[in-house]
Amino acid sequence: MTHLELARTVERINRRFADLLRIEMGKLGVDDIGPAQVMVLFTIGSDELSVRDLLDKGHYLGSNVSYYLKQLVDLGYIDRAASPRDRRSARISLTERGRAVCDALRFADDSYHRMIVRDEEEARALETAYQVLKRLELVWTNAARYGTT
Repeated sequence: MTHLELARTVERINRRFADLLRIEMGKLGVDDIGPAQVMVLFTIGSDELSVRDLLDKGHYLGSNVSYYLKQLVDLGYIDRAASPRDRRSARISLTERGRAVCDALRFADDSYHRMIVRDEEEARALETAYQVLKRLELVWTNAARYGTT
């Protein structure tokens, strides 16, 4: 297996997950935002973050996140307020509507998780796969940033 094959598999998994999110969102009647915006909601979670913190935490591009945040604020999924310490900096957090969507999707995620993890051995295998993917992310990030091979 090559890194290219692995990257293509990860890309396909990402697309399938986005499809799955769309289906679950449809069941909830959430049709005004897409999977990418939902992932921003999950990245914010129960935190109150600056936009910079969100960019760092979610590894987003600034232009994409600006568009997503405006849309999420306009639709009532997040609150955006100027920081009391620095008026140039905005703080963002989920509204009740944003939390409700995340909670409902988390419940659906638990069902899918139970399909994959049926016993301790499968739980360990999934954890190992996750650790390998995290290591791959780190290697590729460092290679992109520092040109190391």
